[in-house]
Amino acid sequence: MDTIHYTTQALATVVENLPIGTNLALYQFLWMLVSGALLTSRGALFPALQAIGLGAAEVRRAWAAFRYGAWSINPILEAWQTHIEAQGKWRAHQYAGYYVKAVDITAYWRSSVKGIRSKHYDAEADKALPAVVFGLVGRVGSVGEQRMALLTNLIRADLADPSEHALQTELVKQVALKLADDEIPVFDAGFKPQALFAAGLSRFVVRLAKNSTARRNVLPDSSGGRSPEYGVIVRPLARSYNGHFIERTPPDHTETWQNQGLEFRAEFWYDLVLTDCKVSAENQIFTVIAVYDPRFAEPWLLACPLKLNGPDVWGIYHARWPIEQLPLASKHMVGAHRQFVFAEESCYRLPELSLLAGSIQTYLAATLPPIPTGFWDRSPKPTPGRLRRWLARVTFPNLAPPEQGRIRRKASVTDHLPKGIRGHRRSKRPVPA
Repeated sequence: MDTIHYTTQALATVVENLPIGTNLALYQFLWMLVSGALLTSRGALFPALQAIGLGAAEVRRAWAAFRYGAWSINPILEAWQTHIEAQGKWRAHQYAGYYVKAVDITAYWRSSVKGIRSKHYDAEADKALPAVVFGLVGRVGSVGEQRMALLTNLIRADLADPSEHALQTELVKQVALKLADDEIPVFDAGFKPQALFAAGLSRFVVRLAKNSTARRNVLPDSSGGRSPEYGVIVRPLARSYNGHFIERTPPDHTETWQNQGLEFRAEFWYDLVLTDCKVSAENQIFTVIAVYDPRFAEPWLLACPLKLNGPDVWGIYHARWPIEQLPLASKHMVGAHRQFVFAEESCYRLPELSLLAGSIQTYLAATLPPIPTGFWDRSPKPTPGRLRRWLARVTFPNLAPPEQGRIRRKASVTDHLPKGIRGHRRSKRPVPA
């Protein structure tokens, strides 16, 4: 299929059901993003829209649809998900009978914007900086040999409570509400098992800190005195504290397996509870797994309420990594790492659309034939960067949307409306008596 037709068809599909007029303007706005015009304009919207060939009136309409249009990102993501699944080229990953649903948090740094209350930790600065923060949820799969996360839901930080703890709570709550019976969510170390159990999740895989501990859900033998109420502490990994070496707890079970010529080992500790839980039959128990990958110096410490084998639990956690590619595509392939929007709603809408555009770029590049950058590119790879550079050469005004009747300019009668300064409806406030 022709690259241009394939791209315009994908863009038109995700905006078709939006209000007439708004869908055409957002169609143009998304083309600006996937073609890399925002990257060359260094985050400025009006120059980027003008660079794809839009006239002054079209630039204003595209900006107005972005800023004030009656749309939200999650229905657009549903349309994009339906489009991908209908094509049949994307295949979801499945382990132990469960499809993987990856969960993550990302941030767009906006230190110069006044009024930004939400913050996110920056490793380079070693502190939390003002940022627009989102929770990401995506189904993990692959197109051919390329792994991809299909973005299904975006959660904004709550303006009333912009803390990251509140965002995590809402994100986990939404994951629990929309989790299908054949899906298992995967979380990074920023999420805690306590929060996952509190949200009602009965199955998940989460990474633990290296010094994490848990307890057995059985009482130890009494040595006299007061009867014990807590189980024995289980420490999966040895550590040192104040110069004292603390030994690890021997595992209950060990597995080894081969994968791509490498030997993996997994150690299991079964029927554990949180350290603040007293022994009770009603406790939520889980398994801690230490996976030793020969490519890494330190083992991966994971927790899961289900009793899975080593290859499955490692495959489930390993499958979450494509969710981290979506913000990278949004920031570095689309160009949304630098933004010049300052209204509160725009600060959220631009990252949302850029995440969608990055997902579209990645999928289209994986399904289209590889496009060489030039004569020197003798073995091109199906990367979004190569597709973006090729789309940047196309003159957009010459491209009509695919034959979908709803994507058109809205024929609204505006002759009766006041224009110019009269349209602002400015009037002096009455002087109080």
